[in-house]
Amino acid sequence: MGPPGKITVLIAEDEYSNFLLMKTILTLHNFEVIHARNGRLAVDHCLANPKINLVLMDIKMPEMNGLEATKLIKEERPDLPVMAVTSHALMADSKRAFDAGCDDYLSKPFKAAVLLEKMDQLLENGAQPR
Repeated sequence: MGPPGKITVLIAEDEYSNFLLMKTILTLHNFEVIHARNGRLAVDHCLANPKINLVLMDIKMPEMNGLEATKLIKEERPDLPVMAVTSHALMADSKRAFDAGCDDYLSKPFKAAVLLEKMDQLLENGAQPR
């Protein structure tokens, strides 16, 4: 997954316990982690910080949901990979995530190995322009 400490991941997650779980997994694997508590802050971080390499985006968040945030991020940074990580596990939800510009989809609860594998694929392949 590249040199340790070189990959920065934005975790857009309003539930602090979910953020802590993902942060723990990622920091154990030498990722830099930035936290956004809502979709609006996620957009702000992505537009202001070109060092962000990947976004893990919750869908249901206050102020701006993850689908709206992903659309805005992709308008400005189309090559930035965004993975929806959500407890909304219906087929229609994954379709909406992909339609909004997400590059991958992971439903909660998830296994750490699956999260890391999907992240590795996104970072290796880069985002697919839509």
